[in-house]
Amino acid sequence: MPQIPKAVHRRRWAILVVLMFSLLIVVLDNSILNVAVKTIASPAPTGLGATQSELEWAINAYTLVFAGFLFTAGLLGDRIGRKKVLLFGILLFGAGSALAAMSGSPAQLITWRAVMGFGAAFVMPATLAVLMNVFEREEQPRAIGIWAGSVGVAIAIGPITGGLLLEHYWWGSIFLVNVPVVTVALIAMMLLVPDSRDPNPGRTDPLGVALSIVGLVLLVYGIIRGGQLADFADPLVLLSSLGGLLVLAGFVWHEKRSTHPAIDIAYFKEPSFAAAVAAIALVFFALMGVTFFSAFYMQSVRGLSALQAGMMLLPLAAAQMFFAPRARLLVDRFGARATCTAGMLLVAFGLASFALFDGTTPVWVLCLLFFVQGTGMAHVMTPVTVSVMQALPREKAGSGSAVNNTFRQVGGALGVAVLGSVLSTVYRGAIEGHLAAVPAGARQAAGESIEATLGIADKLGPAGAPLIASANDAFLKAMHVTAVGSATVALVGTLVVALFLPGRAPAGQGAGESGRGDRPVRAAGAGR
Repeated sequence: MPQIPKAVHRRRWAILVVLMFSLLIVVLDNSILNVAVKTIASPAPTGLGATQSELEWAINAYTLVFAGFLFTAGLLGDRIGRKKVLLFGILLFGAGSALAAMSGSPAQLITWRAVMGFGAAFVMPATLAVLMNVFEREEQPRAIGIWAGSVGVAIAIGPITGGLLLEHYWWGSIFLVNVPVVTVALIAMMLLVPDSRDPNPGRTDPLGVALSIVGLVLLVYGIIRGGQLADFADPLVLLSSLGGLLVLAGFVWHEKRSTHPAIDIAYFKEPSFAAAVAAIALVFFALMGVTFFSAFYMQSVRGLSALQAGMMLLPLAAAQMFFAPRARLLVDRFGARATCTAGMLLVAFGLASFALFDGTTPVWVLCLLFFVQGTGMAHVMTPVTVSVMQALPREKAGSGSAVNNTFRQVGGALGVAVLGSVLSTVYRGAIEGHLAAVPAGARQAAGESIEATLGIADKLGPAGAPLIASANDAFLKAMHVTAVGSATVALVGTLVVALFLPGRAPAGQGAGESGRGDRPVRAAGAGR
């Protein structure tokens, strides 16, 4: 592995701060819009008068484009230079943010959110790829721990930031605030971040790239749409999801036979690599799922404001930021398998605990639970990301980052869609028998969600009080079922890492190398 230039090595921690800054805003913006949906739904001039469907697509346009282009953006960074890709992505993200803030209609907001997602797709994998090229191997686990911790922090503080801005400014401020941050990040990148790329990228694989984009967009669209409808048997959902899986299967078939693949599929034959990638998807399934249904629990059942609910996630963010950089110490002592197994068990415990909550559970218990959840995730995300990134040579860092972030994003989308669908289905079944006081024409809408039921109950005045109690009970029942289901998924992840991640590294061998053995896997394009 080539040595890092001394000038770059000296400023590596300053570079990491810049990378974290860039990563923070693109991940934060993936969740910040959730707290503004009620305001944007209000008629002008307060909001845009957006319908429920338009609000959903304002959120999902970002996710869909982001997930669809992550893989391609990572590959492009290896080929043309990670700094160039990073600068392009952050500039486009900033421009999309400014235009989104000035949107005059829901359609414009959806369009500019898609532009932001496109820019973010070029930022996220590039940050991890640059990190791998400015830190030597022995320091990479610590740096990756800080990187992984910042992802958790961004997800947790998104609602807090949005709530604070909306208390003092108009809805567009949640996007406009990105512009000065992007400006500072651009200047810092140009001054500090070195460029790097694969010196021997080989021939391009346009068919592989096209198949990856089409497959990921179709699959993520199907997941999102299924979650919206709470019906994964809907013909459009099935057509999109199965079509995406078929295209991705075609991508794998093509890559295995290509003389110049975009990604070498041989990496996935290594159990430790495949298990690490699966763990990334499963832990983000859990993270996005728990933040999804806990938000309704805290705001709709417990009556907290959006800002207060966001503040409740601070223990999760604090645990991630504190433990993620230190997870390497446990890996060095006990091995990746033991560390990640314990982490996944904590995640499963945290999710299962929601099955015991009711409307009067003390707030400190919820805070403690989020801290446990963040601790578990920190001890999974760092080791598995190190396993994925150190499995590839440094010149293929963009490819590794692309795989890591694509599975992260798909796992998160699945978490929201699947758990949201379970929550919605169980809630509707539990509330149906309590809607007799609701006018016949409004009963179907009233049973769609707890927010819809509470809205109808509010219009009924004093007569709606029993309906509020029934809605809370129905939601708690749905949350308990969803919590058990999500904990089961986390236990599957526990089994995966316990069986396939490497154990403790032999004496004299770095923790990041423990799963590689003496049998290297060739990099994409190597030897051609």
